[in-house]
Amino acid sequence: MLDRTLSILLAGGVGTRLHPLTADRAKPAVPFAGKYRIIDFTLTNCLHSGLRRVLVLTQYKSHSLQKHLRDGWSIFNPECGEYITPIPPQMRTGDTWYVGTANAIYQNVFLLERSGAETAIILSGDHIYRMDYAEMLKFHHEKKAALTIACMKTTLDDARSFGVMGINDADHVLEFQEKPESPKAMPDDPKSALVSMGIYVFNMDLLCRELKNDHERADSQHDFGKDIIPHLIQEGNVYAYRFGETRGRVTPDRYWRDVGTIDAYYDANMDLLKPKPAMDLYQDDWPIRTYHGQNPPARMVAGDSGADGILVNSILGAGSVIAGATVRRSILSAKVRVEEAAEVLDSILFDRTVVGRKAKLRRCIIDKEVKIPPGETIGYDLSKDAKRFTVSEQGVVVVPKGYKFCQETMPSEPAEAAMPEPRLTKRA
Repeated sequence: MLDRTLSILLAGGVGTRLHPLTADRAKPAVPFAGKYRIIDFTLTNCLHSGLRRVLVLTQYKSHSLQKHLRDGWSIFNPECGEYITPIPPQMRTGDTWYVGTANAIYQNVFLLERSGAETAIILSGDHIYRMDYAEMLKFHHEKKAALTIACMKTTLDDARSFGVMGINDADHVLEFQEKPESPKAMPDDPKSALVSMGIYVFNMDLLCRELKNDHERADSQHDFGKDIIPHLIQEGNVYAYRFGETRGRVTPDRYWRDVGTIDAYYDANMDLLKPKPAMDLYQDDWPIRTYHGQNPPARMVAGDSGADGILVNSILGAGSVIAGATVRRSILSAKVRVEEAAEVLDSILFDRTVVGRKAKLRRCIIDKEVKIPPGETIGYDLSKDAKRFTVSEQGVVVVPKGYKFCQETMPSEPAEAAMPEPRLTKRA
């Protein structure tokens, strides 16, 4: 079953809502948890599920992503028919880039047809979760389904951002609404809806047929949720696979996050700092794979004055140094340095960030290779921050990659007065 399955990972989205983190990289290549890239979670699921043939459809600013695939995921043996292969748009079916999720796969339908696979599993590269796809494939074959859609319960308010499904007692999908204004509640739970996770298992011949038919429809948006799935539901034999209800080899925490916005991304990172995080990165039988740079160990060291640093409930990437500073409830990536008397609170710092002496950060995301000047404060006065940076709906300040501060406007020391609580001043 697994050796007759082709995995197709959609990784070409623009990621507009994650800007500026996606200004220079594709959304699946955005760093996560101080060590990983977002795509690592889906690829790890493939690895542990026994899926060894993976096509990664890339498009938007894909160099960083393709470099990560080369450095961290060149692990399969092509001589044994195993591979993780990035597939950029090749315009084999016309003169356009990928337009819609279904069109992206249609443009590579020749790869599907010549793969020899009987089943295709379609995945997204921008979600954080653990899932044993082998269990879903087993369900698909037991039901003799034409299409199986992974789904999960969520609140009615959150359901507006997803495809909402209606099913019967036998898990047949009877209806599908893509991002409805008024989601339909589940019959047994009026406060919840059943939503699609964007994970689909198709019989290969059916998938190729539907992609070709969809390409010919003038009114189609060439999207699985808007076009392909509603059409197949009319024909019947579409099933819902409930995420987390069959364990496989994964702890049934049912943790799944779409990290497509700054606030969702920030919250998913902060989830890892809870005393008992919903996603356990330390699960021995399902380790998350990634590229490991050749970095020294992280350490804490006294500052020039001899004062010791303070580290509370934080994640430190390899090569990070805290020199007589305070770091609380934060995630530091590789080779971050926090200088004496600086304070980093509730923040996420990407690779090679330097936080200068007596600088103060609160509820910030600092992208790679940013040097925070001594005495700078970010996250305490959102009116000031919004003039320079992106500020999310929930007041998270994002400093873009390589940002250069204007030194002559920086104070030599931070203000001693108590800082006010942040207020929302600008939408990201």
